[in-house]
Amino acid sequence: MIFIGVGSNLKSKFGDRQENINLAISLLEKNQIKLLKKSSFYETFSQPNKKDPKFLNVIISVKTSLSPVDLMLTLLSVEKQIGRERKIKNEPRICDLDIIDYNGLVGEYKIYDNNLTLPHKSLIYRNFVLYPLKEISFNWIHPKSKKSIDDLIKTIESTNNEITKFTENDINTHVK
Repeated sequence: MIFIGVGSNLKSKFGDRQENINLAISLLEKNQIKLLKKSSFYETFSQPNKKDPKFLNVIISVKTSLSPVDLMLTLLSVEKQIGRERKIKNEPRICDLDIIDYNGLVGEYKIYDNNLTLPHKSLIYRNFVLYPLKEISFNWIHPKSKKSIDDLIKTIESTNNEITKFTENDINTHVK
């Protein structure tokens, strides 16, 4: 399975955080990427600066014939189409797309001056990745450490539990 994290903590000319996420998914589907599953929305404080606007995140599972590098280039293109500008690391952003896992591959791939690390190197520390990932793939195993999703969640629960789950239906009344 291929899993992609989709997040937003800023409004754009296209709408609010939820609309940015849904637009990103729609644009991915127009680029040889088939949506298989989508988690609920999860709201968390921004990291590392909790004073920045809160993030809204989902995890999607997809199917594509694109290579990991071509998929990442597509994600970067979609981010740019929605209005993301990369200036300062961890700054608020309209759209954030990350490959979380690509069919269990483990490795590094060169993209311009950066490396794509698979699986995503920070996923084990991120509640906004682990909880929605468990929702759509409850028996997922980390490709490198071989730890279960439940074991990874237990590791972060004591320090990183400020997360709120919203379904597509109730998000409109609670979050904007």
